[in-house]
Amino acid sequence: MVHTLHRTQFIPASPERVWGYFATPSNLNALTPPELHFETLGKPGPMHAGQLIAYRIRIAPGIRVRWLTEIRHVRANTYFVDEQRAGPYKLWYHEHHFAPKDGGVEMTDHVTYALSFGPIGDLVHRFWVRPTLERIFNYRREQIARHFSASP
Repeated sequence: MVHTLHRTQFIPASPERVWGYFATPSNLNALTPPELHFETLGKPGPMHAGQLIAYRIRIAPGIRVRWLTEIRHVRANTYFVDEQRAGPYKLWYHEHHFAPKDGGVEMTDHVTYALSFGPIGDLVHRFWVRPTLERIFNYRREQIARHFSASP
């Protein structure tokens, strides 16, 4: 089964500043809860279409996996899309949209994802994956608010 996650957040900063932050792949480390031991592998440069970015993440105690995403589409200051090439999901397609609003930017995340394993995957989604993704995106919201309120 295919699932979606949709989040919107207002960021009180200029579109250029917001874009600069999110177009820097290594900043994802600071937006991921520490218990996931998320790390960007290598030193990815500025984001561009076709860019492959490798990560390592802990999906459960004692279980770390590699995750490879490709930046599929980029329109500077407007949106980008990352898509899983290898990793824990059967499908992961994450759209990031940025729209200027009075006094800042409205950022929208729309994730389309699926798990393997049919009905078992649906149970794992309901009781573990969905709550985990909700927790991760709640943490991201807090870190984004903290980052953009703390720095000029």
